Amino acid sequence: MQREAELLEVAYYHIVFTLPSELNQIAIKEPEKVYNALFNAGWQTIKTLAEDQRFLGAKPGMVAVLHTWGQKLWLHPHIHCIVPAGGITKAGNWKNARYKSKYLFPQKAMSKIYRAKFVAKLRKSGVAIPQHIAKAIFSKDWVVYAKRPFASPKTVVEYLGRYTHKIAISNHRLISIENEKVRFSYKDYRKGARNDVAELSAVEFLRRFCQHILPKGFVRIRHYGFLASKNKAKELNMAKKQLGQPQWKKTKINWKTIAVQKLNINPEKCPKCKKGIMEIIQVVAPERGPPVFKITSNLKFEKQ
Repeated sequence: MQREAELLEVAYYHIVFTLPSELNQIAIKEPEKVYNALFNAGWQTIKTLAEDQRFLGAKPGMVAVLHTWGQKLWLHPHIHCIVPAGGITKAGNWKNARYKSKYLFPQKAMSKIYRAKFVAKLRKSGVAIPQHIAKAIFSKDWVVYAKRPFASPKTVVEYLGRYTHKIAISNHRLISIENEKVRFSYKDYRKGARNDVAELSAVEFLRRFCQHILPKGFVRIRHYGFLASKNKAKELNMAKKQLGQPQWKKTKINWKTIAVQKLNINPEKCPKCKKGIMEIIQVVAPERGPPVFKITSNLKFEKQ
């Protein structure tokens, strides 16, 4: 509901920035620095082109979500970016994007800027890129996949809802776990997204899965430009005012409201009789980590 309140009545573009596979070995050793550089390079690419008068000449906004996996759980770092087709000028006016195409900006230009920004940021963070990797990544064009604009602003929220809380593999894709082997379904995009089945040893399955555990406290959903938290109250509302939309206000919405308004479920109604209203009689706080025990004098374990 908060995301819906932030939407503008304009086109939204979907852009995906992907890292070459040659950088995977660095990502495994320095995940935080590599993924921060990925976010930074994606934003700087959009910002650089948006501020260019040939394309927009305004400050853009962007929401980015990090994914690190492919269908078979290989390491495949990339960010999905949602970019409104327009921005805020220095005079404080909303300006629609000029580039009349299925892409917001030229793909070749995005690819070159993205590569330069990423390498510069990674080196600045103190990560040394081995010569053989540097040679490989500069000898190829980097992938910036630009999809067609979303059908409507509402579909942006639906898309984000599907992607923001995804993990490397969900339960419905698991077929069997037996004889120390794991079988799961995946889509083979090289064969037209055909459904297929992979079988891995339990150890290999866990190895691949653990590659996608992010560093502690790492933020995988980020907002930039006029959609950044510090800018929304002023700049997003500038755009909303000029587009004739209600002003955005930061509000707190609890889970009960969402259940009623979005799912048509009253969480306070008795699930058995469907009539009575339940009352809270006790709140049990969750425990963090394993239980702590102490050893008594008679060598018995007692939970603290």
